[in-house]
Amino acid sequence: MESRVGIESVSLAHKKIILGVTGGIAAYKAAELCRLLAKAGADVRVVMSAAAQRFVTPLTFQALSGKPVLTSLWDSASGDGMEHIHLSR
Repeated sequence: MESRVGIESVSLAHKKIILGVTGGIAAYKAAELCRLLAKAGADVRVVMSAAAQRFVTPLTFQALSGKPVLTSLWDSASGDGMEHIHLSR
């Protein structure tokens, strides 16, 4: 008999995850994935394309992850306009 382990039973404490969301109906599922990852203890940062924002708002992902959402390659949250580089570090 095959056993299934859901993300709810996995600890992701101290794991850093970048969730990229693009335009498409799967953007709705990405919101649920974000919620589950955060619930499992992961530090989730969301990056959204302009097309993704037509399906789900950045505010939704910010509420689910507890972190600001990167919506542009040139977001300047870090002050130098290279937030997309800082995320990878």
